[in-house]
Parts: sequence; structure tokens; C-alpha cells
Amino acid sequence: MNKKIKIIPIFVPHAGCPNQCVFCNQRRITGRPDVKVDGEYVRNIVEKYIETIDKDTHTEIAFFGGSFTAIDPEVQRELLMAAKHYKDLGIISRIRCSTRPDVINENILELQKKYGMDIIELGIQSLDDEVLRISNRGHNKRQSLEASRLIRDHGFVLGHQIMPGLPGTTKEKDIKTCMESIAMRPRMVRIYPTLVIKDTDLSDMYEEGSYKPLTLEEAVELSAYMYSLYSINNIDVIRIGLQNTDSINEDGDVKAGPFHPAFRQLVEERIYLYALTAELTRLDSGDIRGGLVIHAPNRLISSLAGQKRTNINKLKDKFAIKEISFKKKKDDIIEIYNKDRSLCSFNKRDAFHYYLNLQTEGLCI
Repeated sequence: MNKKIKIIPIFVPHAGCPNQCVFCNQRRITGRPDVKVDGEYVRNIVEKYIETIDKDTHTEIAFFGGSFTAIDPEVQRELLMAAKHYKDLGIISRIRCSTRPDVINENILELQKKYGMDIIELGIQSLDDEVLRISNRGHNKRQSLEASRLIRDHGFVLGHQIMPGLPGTTKEKDIKTCMESIAMRPRMVRIYPTLVIKDTDLSDMYEEGSYKPLTLEEAVELSAYMYSLYSINNIDVIRIGLQNTDSINEDGDVKAGPFHPAFRQLVEERIYLYALTAELTRLDSGDIRGGLVIHAPNRLISSLAGQKRTNINKLKDKFAIKEISFKKKKDDIIEIYNKDRSLCSFNKRDAFHYYLNLQTEGLCI
């Protein structure tokens, strides 16, 4: 049985970051004001978390919220020493951080390796130089390519973070970024559709009319496409959409853009809708109109059905199906039955392929 994974987040808001990207207000995004980040800060957070963590858990310390490798090297060393102490004791399994491509070099990576860093997530955001320039990222595509290579060559686990919907981008540019990211072979990725946060340059651009964010529908479709591309290439998509916090919500600091508190679920629902549509299209209409039972693991039923059964209602209307119900099963294969007769089956990987194929064919559900 796989162990549960627990992340202990150590937020270093804007610490060391050499740039002010147009979309960024780290205090609002992390939900934390400026704090003194030192070894004691790390120890206090870890001690608080480990009191509540089960023994049979894979636990990681994660330095998030800023550009970790841009912090003063002595501060990096202090923070890493505090984290490594718990790794040496066997209390935590891995240490990870997020950073920028332009603050990765041989010396920095040697420091990370010495003090136990395991995973480095690069905020590449886009691999289009014009989009990076308009977004005031302060680095270019070449630096993302080189930083990714160095991280892999030094034996770290490479992660990527990308942001579809940045100013100056297009759907085609964002998909190209995804494909070029895949070619760099990250082990994991986060997909963050761009939001307009208050008190940012992007907020000013939005107010002036020079920036138009993705709609929720556009963001769901594009994220589903990227999620599918990464997944069929065996890259783990560990987050889709910015995490909901007390301030990052529609009534808080998000001024505009495709925010939804359950954004990933919307994306997964869309993928399964396309997969179910593809499977049902291949069946004889006489086999499905009387009613269907979908056998699926309990954790997938909500994504298959859709919020408020939207997927089920769309399928019933499209195929004139009288009723669709669910039956729980243990394995991950999704099977469609008419009474006691199995009509077809598919798994999650098949669902990603169905989504990409139907999108390529330009079919809308």
C-alpha cells in the first residue's frame, strides 16, 4: 500500500526574488505578510506539523512562496540545515523548493545537494520569450532550458510550474510551452492558469483594458489539454489551479481570471466527460438508451458524474439515455454496463487519450 504524503510548507514570501513579475503579489498569494525566515522559523513550523502526522506517512519539507535559491547563501544554509536535521532523524523523507531559472548554477546546486535538497521546482511559467518579457519575468527561455538540464544532471528531481494565460500569450503558445516542458523531462508539474491579483501590475493592465484573462471555460479546456499531454508522457501533475486561501478567492484578492475553489475537479470532470462520450459513441444506441450503470472506484465517481451531475445530464441528453447510475468497485478500471452485461471499459490513461483525440478533431461536447 502506498504511504500517504504530507507536505510541511515553509513559506518564504518574496525572499530573494530579484524581480517583480506583473502577476505577482507574494504576500497575497501565500496569505502571509513579511516574516523573519530563519532556522528557528523552520523548526517551529516543523515541530507544529509533526505532532499531527501519522507514523506511516511520507513527509516532505517544502520551501515555497519565493525564489529559494536567490536567497543569501548563508540564509539558505541555515534554513536547509534546520530541514536536514529532521531528514537525518528520519522524521521527514525529502526536502523540496521552488525557484526561478535564472538563479540556478553549479555553485547553488552544490549547496542544495550538500544540505539534503531533493526536489527543485522551476517556475518557468512560459517558454515564449515575448510572453516572458511582457510579464517582466527577468529571464528567458534559454535560461529555463539550461536550469532544467543542470538540475537533472546534478541528480535532483526536476519539477516545472507553468502559467497559461499570461499577457501576450495565445492558446498555441501555451500548448507549445507544455510540449517543450515535456521535452525537458520534469518528473512533476504544476499548472497555474493566470489570475489577476489585487495590487499587481497585471491588475493595472486589466483595468486599462490591455490584458484579458482566460475565462473559466477557456482555462478548464486548456488545462485539461495540458494535463492530458503531461500525463500520457508519464509526468505527474501535482496541482492544477492556485490553492484556495483566506485571501485567494473570488471575494478576496482575486480581481479577475479563472478562479474556482475546485478547479482541478472541473478539469478532471471535463476529461472524463470526453472519455465517456467517446466510449458511448462507439456503442449501439439500443444497448444504452434503456439505462447504464458505470462501475468505478469511489474516488472517481464525483469526477465522472460532474458537479451537480452535469456530466450525467449532458450524456443523457446527447445519447437519449433514460438513466445513468454508479456502482462502486475497488480497481481503477471504469466499466459501463447495461444491466449485467459489460459494454466497454477504460482507465484514466485512456481518458487522457480520448480527450486529446477529440480536441484534435475539434469536437465539442
